[in-house]
Amino acid sequence: MTEVLLPIRTWSEPNLRGHWARRARRAREAREAARLLVRAALAPLPPGTGGRKIIVRLTRIGPRRLDSDNLAAALKHVRDGVADALGMDDGDARLRWLYAQRNGRPGEYAVLVEIS
Repeated sequence: MTEVLLPIRTWSEPNLRGHWARRARRAREAREAARLLVRAALAPLPPGTGGRKIIVRLTRIGPRRLDSDNLAAALKHVRDGVADALGMDDGDARLRWLYAQRNGRPGEYAVLVEIS
């Protein structure tokens, strides 16, 4: 199992208002951070899955909890970045996505990515 802690803040995009460029920048930064950090953590592993299932658990860490649909929306760009790092589409049948969350201290935001 590989674990990567992404020191990023995720936002529940459906509940936010604001300029489209700001939203696009947040999405790009979250996806790129996830792609780079997960790819670096996976570098020692051999490429390809050999048809095996890959389970990816994304755990959002923040001071307040989100409901399930906002949790999935907040982690969408991280999910895309992890799939990019794996060289797969996030809808690939070999991937299984699990979502979780836990409370952090006030002002603490991160995403824990666990790949097994």
